Amino acid sequence: MWCVPKLDQEYVERMEEVLEALNQPLDKHAPVAALDERPVQLLDSVRPDPAMAPGRVARRDYEYARCGTANVFCVVEPKAGRHQTYATKNRIGAQFAGALKRTASRYPTATTIHLVVDNLNTHREKSLLDAFGAEQGHRLWERFTVHYTPKHGSWLNPAELEASLWSRQCLGRQRVASLIELRRRTSAWNRWANRSKIKIDWRFSTADARRVFHYKTIANPGSKH
Repeated sequence: MWCVPKLDQEYVERMEEVLEALNQPLDKHAPVAALDERPVQLLDSVRPDPAMAPGRVARRDYEYARCGTANVFCVVEPKAGRHQTYATKNRIGAQFAGALKRTASRYPTATTIHLVVDNLNTHREKSLLDAFGAEQGHRLWERFTVHYTPKHGSWLNPAELEASLWSRQCLGRQRVASLIELRRRTSAWNRWANRSKIKIDWRFSTADARRVFHYKTIANPGSKH
């Protein structure tokens, strides 16, 4: 069941800031992207799975072996159907810095890149400074206008939809035992999603939020880095 958020002033301000960004028209000079992480448990079958044969469906033994964990950065530009989802060993600050560098390289001519993220502690400029040094890290961070979802407001991040789409279409119920295999599958899915130009039709607006949550207009303080 979906829970109604606690609408304090900070929640409303951040929600409206994110919604304003998500409802901007498509603009190659100011693209709007979203980023989220998805943990993945690496699993392997203990016994060989019986293959499909005439008159017999493929089967999978219930027993499995744990092979550690990995992470998938789910990055999407909803309106353009541009996907940059890929797998990493973990989601530490250096990996987040790498994700932003990777994202920025896809928009070399953009004046700014609007980025919707949640409030994970690695989603800060410090991660870039630690990874790339003060000058390069700050220069990369300045390429983005970062829009943080409010606490308990991850439903406002289209990258969660991207993560769900990736999980269903790329993994399904299959087991992946290694980071190498996870990267291979995710890369193949990402290429397919980009060829197909799968878009996220985000329709929830500021006007919808005010109607659904029954609050009055507020003064939006603008984007925060």
